[in-house]
Amino acid sequence: MAAPKNFAPSDLDATNFAVLEPHYAQLLARPIANADELEQLILDRSDLDAVVSECMANLYIATTRNTEDKTVEAAYLAFVRDVDPKLKPIASELDKKITLSPFAAALPKARYEVLLRALRVDIELFREANIPLETELAEIDQKYNQTIGRMMVDFNGETRTMPQMGRFLEESDRAVREAAWRAINARRLQDRDAIDEIYDRMIALRHQMALNAGFPNFRDFQHRRFRRFDYTPADCMTMHDSIETHLVPMQRRLDRERAHELAITPLRPWDLAVDVHGRKPLRPFDTAGQLVDGCSRMFHAMGSGMGEMFDTLKTGDCLDLDSRSGKAPGGYQYQRQYTRQPFIFMNAAGMHRDLVTMVHEAGHAFHSILSKDDPLLDYRNSPTEFAEVASMSMELLTLPYHHEFYSQDECKRALRERLERFPTIMTWIATIDAFQHWIYTNPAHTRAQRTDAWRSLMTRFGNDVSWEGCEEARDAAWQRQLHLFGMPFYYIEYGIAETGAIQMWIQSRRNQSQALANYRKGLALGGSRPLPELFATAGLRFELSSSLMSELAREVDKELVAR
Repeated sequence: MAAPKNFAPSDLDATNFAVLEPHYAQLLARPIANADELEQLILDRSDLDAVVSECMANLYIATTRNTEDKTVEAAYLAFVRDVDPKLKPIASELDKKITLSPFAAALPKARYEVLLRALRVDIELFREANIPLETELAEIDQKYNQTIGRMMVDFNGETRTMPQMGRFLEESDRAVREAAWRAINARRLQDRDAIDEIYDRMIALRHQMALNAGFPNFRDFQHRRFRRFDYTPADCMTMHDSIETHLVPMQRRLDRERAHELAITPLRPWDLAVDVHGRKPLRPFDTAGQLVDGCSRMFHAMGSGMGEMFDTLKTGDCLDLDSRSGKAPGGYQYQRQYTRQPFIFMNAAGMHRDLVTMVHEAGHAFHSILSKDDPLLDYRNSPTEFAEVASMSMELLTLPYHHEFYSQDECKRALRERLERFPTIMTWIATIDAFQHWIYTNPAHTRAQRTDAWRSLMTRFGNDVSWEGCEEARDAAWQRQLHLFGMPFYYIEYGIAETGAIQMWIQSRRNQSQALANYRKGLALGGSRPLPELFATAGLRFELSSSLMSELAREVDKELVAR
């Protein structure tokens, strides 16, 4: 393997296309006389792309940290409008220069087959006509983030963010839960039409992109664009069916058990987060600093170098954890690819789900850290189906170490809650993915038809709860799923990854140290090998089959019954 030479200057201003262009032009003009020179071109291109990637990362991070900062928004939009669109044709020409080179076949196959396969797909799908459409989509997604980010609720004499309101849904006083739930959804519904307008425009733009690339619909285009070499839309629908067969009955049985324990008939949407035994909500921390310190102790207790990796996040502006007004929703980990430093973003409000989010995003950070030394930018990222194994496995692997936050009884509650989330996660994933299949294979639908399709899926996959009098909130529930807006079709990956995470949990129950060794071994490959091989390296089966779903459902259910 040729050694990287830091082709890109460390002070390169990637916000300015005029500064970037000569460096890319140099790569395009460089003569290639043999396989070694082609390999060096690939490495130099990777180094330059990493500078651009980090610039984009920092601009995006800044917009999510404060959606109301107009200066930050202007800088982000300037990159989206003036830099990124000009780089895409150059990137396509470089893809062609590499893949069409007579020396491409002489590159070591085991090292470059995954990269070359991916570049060929990028060439296949590139259409200059789609560049302005992608730019407009990025701008519209920013509007969605701003709309969600400014949602605040006046409740009990204080103005609170949506994540902060979630605390009240765990209160044992049912009247408080209902009042909070109604306040949250009343606020969301104020922007229902505005969010529908955003989504309508996104659907139209995406359908046009698919047509431009020669696809009948955006679903098929996006599956190809995501380089899904190992499964098809039909396989996704098979997975929907297996979730309906094996996990919907489990979820609804748990709902009935919840209603019985709470002595409530019927179960309502505000009854799903409260402890059924009337115990106080799990409150693992009060401040973000306590969350970080507790996680550090927890990961050190796990061993296998997890604590040392986590502690590297304490410096270098790697964490933004508190919930506040104007902050974008959700949580994410974003790798800054030139400095190779992870960044974790979330909206912590002192709830148990915040601890889950923290260890989830830490799993992504571990993935970034373990694969950061690969000189190829493409290989420092992995297929999302496996990237989410890194994060969702960590939710389960950390459970034996929650004593850093909880008492013994609370640790048992946390374990049961995570296992109960298996059917909950999977049924919601099936709902969202099936919704997108319908949306983009019926792009001319009306809003009323969209609502009917959503209701049908809620009937197929939803909880055993009564929505009487709350139908409007039910019908608009999809609007809170940010992936539908900014990352279309990036959701089935969570379901595939959850099957891997449950398998990793099963491994850990047999041999924790071996499971962690397999975890590290798989993550260290980054994206350098095909998806089934990444799973296999971690000791996992890559399947979307009914048989695997049935097996995992039995294993989880056995543990739930035992507890």
